[in-house]
Amino acid sequence: MTARVEYKGDLRTECIHLLSKNGIITDAPPDNQGKGEFFSPTDLTATSLGACILTTLAIFGKKENRKWDFTGTTVKVAKVMYNNPRRIGEIYLDIQFPENTWTAADQTVIERVGRTCPVRYSLHPDIKIIETYLFDQPEFKPMTPNNE
Repeated sequence: MTARVEYKGDLRTECIHLLSKNGIITDAPPDNQGKGEFFSPTDLTATSLGACILTTLAIFGKKENRKWDFTGTTVKVAKVMYNNPRRIGEIYLDIQFPENTWTAADQTVIERVGRTCPVRYSLHPDIKIIETYLFDQPEFKPMTPNNE
C-alpha cells in the first residue's frame, strides 16, 4: 500500500504516506460546500502534475549527466473545474526557471522531457493541459486564468 486515507468529518480527510509517515489534510473547496482550509483533492491532482514535471526533469538531467540544476525552478498551477460531471477540465502550468543558462537545444529537450511525466500520462485525455516554459523572463509572469 501507498497511503491510508481517513475521513475526519466536515468534508475533510487525513492522508498518511505509509513509508514516511508524513501526512496531508484535504478539504472540499468553498465552491463545493467545503472550508477550503487545505488543498482539495483536485488541487492535489493539478499540483501533482507540476511536481511530477520538475521531478521528471531532475531525474532526466541526473541520468543523462547533463549537469542541469533545477534548484529554484517553480511551477505556478491553476485548475479550471467543469460541471456535469464535476471534474478538472483544464490545468495551467507556468514553469519558471531561475536563470537563463539554457541553450535553445536545452530548452527544446527540457520541454519535451517535461511533457513525459507519469502524472500527465495518468490524467484523462480530455483534460486540457496548458503549460508555459519560462526560461528568459526575469519575473514570474503567469499565463494562467485570472492571473491566479
